[in-house]
Amino acid sequence: MQVTVRLFGSVREATGEKERTVRLEDGASVADLRALLAREHAIFEEMGERLRVSVNMEIRPGSPVLADGDEVAFLPPVSGGQDPQCTLSDQPLDVGAVVKRVSGPDAGGIVTFIGAVRNASRGHDIEHLEYEAYAGMAEQEMDKICQEAAEKWPGSRVAVAHRVGHLEIGDLAVVVVAAAKHRAEAFDACRYTIDTLKDRVPIWKKEVATDGEYWVEDTP
Repeated sequence: MQVTVRLFGSVREATGEKERTVRLEDGASVADLRALLAREHAIFEEMGERLRVSVNMEIRPGSPVLADGDEVAFLPPVSGGQDPQCTLSDQPLDVGAVVKRVSGPDAGGIVTFIGAVRNASRGHDIEHLEYEAYAGMAEQEMDKICQEAAEKWPGSRVAVAHRVGHLEIGDLAVVVVAAAKHRAEAFDACRYTIDTLKDRVPIWKKEVATDGEYWVEDTP
């Protein structure tokens, strides 16, 4: 059988490939695929359980058996759909446009979080950032998080816009807007969304500093 492998962030950089087709024996599992790739690139073994796996855009724990035509993505730790509430863009973000996605006459509180590119991080002077995402899955996961927030704080609505590509100092990297009847629910829904997004959504950040460049693979 044949599967498509997609690689992102530090794994893509270490292998020099964004995508490849791999032939496997019928009945092969994710573990078999990982072992095959590890024979060519040590990073698959070095990252161990920190390297999550999705099969057909769904996170799959353990070592599921693969089928012909599956798309398997290896996802390094994140720095951090079709639903227009949540979008990726390689163009500057419009805060007002994101607010409009959730505002309405019932919203007494609208809370906006804006993440911008700063000029220093982890003791390094930053020149610019580069963001990479698993498009499709990233939007689906953001949408799931917004739905979770709406369930936790009934009546709230949340929208997210995230940049990808090259970002200069001062550029907006992410905008999260939460609207609710009262401000407390809006604050809580907004905070939940950005914190969960940083942990779960397959978007990776590379910091390009004056003394080198590196992928950020934790969630401070």
